Amino acid sequence: MAFVALQAVVVRIAAGPLAGASWRTTVIKTMILMATASVAMATVASAQPLVPRVFGDPAGPRQEGSVRVQSSINVFLPGPTNESEDAQKLRDRGKRLVYEAAARECDLLREVVAKDCRIESISSTVNIGRQPYGQQVEGYTINGQTSFVITLK
Repeated sequence: MAFVALQAVVVRIAAGPLAGASWRTTVIKTMILMATASVAMATVASAQPLVPRVFGDPAGPRQEGSVRVQSSINVFLPGPTNESEDAQKLRDRGKRLVYEAAARECDLLREVVAKDCRIESISSTVNIGRQPYGQQVEGYTINGQTSFVITLK
């Protein structure tokens, strides 16, 4: 509705001044119409009911007393970054660090707060990088993220 009123204003401006009105009067009336149209659009938008979206847990329903825990690790491993066998071994070593850290994290959670610990997801990223400070040493930046679901003690 407000859009139609706004279109009518544009058509009037394009057709020239309103019948018998001066240029200033036309501009003032146009501004008033545009302000009214803006208020009308805002009123219509704000009148729409806000319905909260409820998304299910991607891992499925959780048991009572369970908690999701997330952990991350960032490591720089200096070494060759070409396609050699040594470079491949270094990339594999970086990924292994992420997986071993995830396993140790579950053990630590069991020692401190958890009756049970389950790894929900693990992601690891290996990027060629340079050490951010000191000498520009070539190597890999390893990033790992792990999500766990634990049952509290």
